[in-house]
Amino acid sequence: MLPNTGRLAGCTVFITGASRGIGKAIALKAAKDGANIVIAAKTAQPHSKLLGTIYTAAEEIEAVGGKALPCIVDVRDEQQISDAVQKAVKKFGAYTIAKYGMSMYVLGMAEEFKGEIAVNALWPKTAIYTAATEMLGGPGIKSQCRKVDIIADAAYSIFQKPKSFTGNFVIDENILKAEGIQHFDIYAIKPGHPLQPDLFLDEYPEAVSKKMESAGAVPEFKEEKPQPQPKPRSGAVEKTFRIVKDSLSDDIAKATQAIYLFELSGKDGGTWFLDLKSKGGNVGYGEPSEQADVVMSMSTDDFVKMFSGKLKPTMAFMSGKLKIKGNMALAIKLEKLMNQMNARL
Repeated sequence: MLPNTGRLAGCTVFITGASRGIGKAIALKAAKDGANIVIAAKTAQPHSKLLGTIYTAAEEIEAVGGKALPCIVDVRDEQQISDAVQKAVKKFGAYTIAKYGMSMYVLGMAEEFKGEIAVNALWPKTAIYTAATEMLGGPGIKSQCRKVDIIADAAYSIFQKPKSFTGNFVIDENILKAEGIQHFDIYAIKPGHPLQPDLFLDEYPEAVSKKMESAGAVPEFKEEKPQPQPKPRSGAVEKTFRIVKDSLSDDIAKATQAIYLFELSGKDGGTWFLDLKSKGGNVGYGEPSEQADVVMSMSTDDFVKMFSGKLKPTMAFMSGKLKIKGNMALAIKLEKLMNQMNARL
């Protein structure tokens, strides 16, 4: 475990979802230094299945040496967020650290606030065991997970870095290795048991699946082999890819260096790819010749709207219309490329 250093004493940390799970683990880690914690979460009344409220979390935070401000906040409600920030400023002064689930904004905000505020995203390398994980993953998921402590330690490491450490997509295990942590079984729910990789990271599901099965584990993520797809019909999707292909160049490919896979549902759907690693770039129907860096799943209608500038990728992602697996930084690169192409689509 990463030891506390006391460096967060007096700092104010604004944490969404801090009534339980990963958010509360980060809060308790910072509170042990004497930090001020703003608990921004929805649960004010006890839940029948999920333990913890903003008030019980506040008691735990103060019990380990921190100061707590419980605030009822639904992150979809801008006014509730604004009210919580005002309460935090009134009680603690300006807050210095925030944790929230908006990774698509990391690079943009890191550039906008460079030198003033550091903005970073933190991802787990493996599944993390929480009440939500148990509800969604089924009875076999627990032994395949790590404890929330690994995220708390990784966040604590980020909190102690200078403002120049910004715009990073950090993996929990990697940053802790840099801190000198060598043995990660201490974070495992069941030490020695194969772990399920986080679904947003670039892993190879077949290889991980075989490894888990050889150890007697049932991988929750095992997928069916893809079936051959029929030849696509001409339509708005094909037209969009044709225009995209005409817009490609060696400079765009060299600047991007990524392969994107689009899993589209609806009319003219199927699997399409945009290869910006090969010379001059390429597009096509079906699987690319190399593994994709980013997989995007959405409807054909939303795909056409997104590439024509009628639907912002960030809004599509935040609203659930767009699902992304893989390298988030490269996903954001594609958004910039779309902005350049909008005039032609």
